[in-house]
Amino acid sequence: MAHEARIAVVGSNMVDLISYIHRMPGEGETVGAPDFRMGCGGKGANQAVAAARLGSEVVMVTRVGDDVFAETTLKNFEDNRIGTEHVLRTRASSGVAPIFVDPESRNSILIIKGANALLTPQDVEDARDAIARCELIVLQLEIPFETVAAAMALGAELGIPVLLNPAPASPDLDLSRITGVEFLVPNESELELLTGMPVDGLEDIQRAAEVLLAAGIRNVIVTLGARGALWIHEGGRELIDAPAVQAVDTTGAGDAFIGCFATQWVRTRDVAGAIRAGTAYAADSVTRQGTQSSYAWA
Repeated sequence: MAHEARIAVVGSNMVDLISYIHRMPGEGETVGAPDFRMGCGGKGANQAVAAARLGSEVVMVTRVGDDVFAETTLKNFEDNRIGTEHVLRTRASSGVAPIFVDPESRNSILIIKGANALLTPQDVEDARDAIARCELIVLQLEIPFETVAAAMALGAELGIPVLLNPAPASPDLDLSRITGVEFLVPNESELELLTGMPVDGLEDIQRAAEVLLAAGIRNVIVTLGARGALWIHEGGRELIDAPAVQAVDTTGAGDAFIGCFATQWVRTRDVAGAIRAGTAYAADSVTRQGTQSSYAWA
């Protein structure tokens, strides 16, 4: 039996407000849409739920508001076997994400951070004992960067590897501040934003990723959607294909990949094998509608 993976996720949670549309309305226009669903999301929570559904023990460090959406999020964590000891209540609105999905399964997303913007470095320090029992720290950029930096520093102090999903990406991110991250997992557009370099093909992607390696990151894993993922490291590169599927809704597929990758890597320390597992899990998720609702249980 594989050993239980213990993972800390310091990051965001959202309530997804998903509209399935024929097309986006123009300015001043009102159009009908065929379907609507509400679900739980946020990049941090998505990655935590994917990992938990695959058997990881997840420590979630996040903030919710003092509204009805907070109750939805807390119940969702409990339903997915994620402890809520470090899910903190805040006098603010909870994070919400209106999502628009077109008939080709392409999505457009608005992020209202709400309480996520109030997660602090002290919140990370307060969770020190729980994080210290983990074998990987997973981070994103939907919370204040100083809080992300505090989690990276705690990982360095405790000798715990860090995976950073640089999303949403910003060209203003100082690469020197993410030196020492074990895994950086951007998609193509995030890689382009981070480096200011073109990503028109695999050679371009590798050149851009090598800039990140030079900054001190040990492994860059670029998710390529239906094409799989490209792993660039000091020893070279490896393109790992994704299974061919009929996509229905790609929302949250990158987070599904990260949650699965994190679980498999902690269990096996096999990067290529964890990427293969992650691409398969993400491919399976896009065959169903929704974000976390599309993630399979182990």
